[in-house]
Amino acid sequence: MASKVQVQKVATLTGHRDSVYSLSPSAEEQVVLSAAGDGMVVAWNLQDPENGELVARVTTSVYALCYVPDRKLLLIGQNQEGLQVIDLQSKQIRKSVPLPKTAVFDIAYAAALQKVFVALGSGAICVLDGENFELQTIIRKTDQSARCLAYNQASGELAVGYSDNTIRIFDAGTLQLKHELQSHTNSVFTVVYSPDGKLLLSGGRDAHLRVWEVEKDYHERGYLIAHMYTINHITYSPDGNYFATCSMDKSIKIWDASTFKLLKVIDKVRNASHGTSVNKLFWSAHQNQLVSCSDDRTISVWDINLG
Repeated sequence: MASKVQVQKVATLTGHRDSVYSLSPSAEEQVVLSAAGDGMVVAWNLQDPENGELVARVTTSVYALCYVPDRKLLLIGQNQEGLQVIDLQSKQIRKSVPLPKTAVFDIAYAAALQKVFVALGSGAICVLDGENFELQTIIRKTDQSARCLAYNQASGELAVGYSDNTIRIFDAGTLQLKHELQSHTNSVFTVVYSPDGKLLLSGGRDAHLRVWEVEKDYHERGYLIAHMYTINHITYSPDGNYFATCSMDKSIKIWDASTFKLLKVIDKVRNASHGTSVNKLFWSAHQNQLVSCSDDRTISVWDINLG
């Protein structure tokens, strides 16, 4: 099948001195934020991508960033230390929130509930007040890592993927456990709700992309063997018609969100893509550009023409 999707690499962003683990939107559509094992958080302007601007620097590696849009704040997950709240305009630390001394794998902000959820390497989910970032409670259903989070505003649910191969669905308001999804055969590294909130997509170390129907009590619609190795991240396009996956197999794949057909493979041989594991994706509304980051310490910017 000849795909109409055209992909062109428009920039390679360098400057991080260690694996780049996280990408995040910011206050401006054309600016994307990155964080890495070097503790640096950098802002990149996609209109002039060559020179990054240092936003913050912490003393440990950073796996997770979360942008709080209504207040132009950035939450930085500082491994072993907790959460740093940064004012993006002044670049000042507003608050440091100490958390249990372990890795911070993901952060999700639920604007409707004014809550922040933090997934920890201890298996705990920390729930913070979204206004003052005070720790409210900690929920823990397993001692294996909580790796990824997704908040569904439509259903008021929080999906959490764990290293015990399970996805747990919580009521995001009451934190009551509603479902345990146990089809994955290895750690779950990424969960994402479709923009309409009707589907949950998940992936992880078993390389399977699984699709769950939210309104049917998370009945599993099916799965694809989407990559050769671990699926690290899944993200939807701004219009919701497509999604992209990235993997430890060094590739990025673009899929049709309604048919789940594979439309494009982006890799080193065909596209001069990353040489090692691709860790995170961010699909920007700025010119529909897809941003990827990798263990190779670089960030790539891709023009995606969907034909």
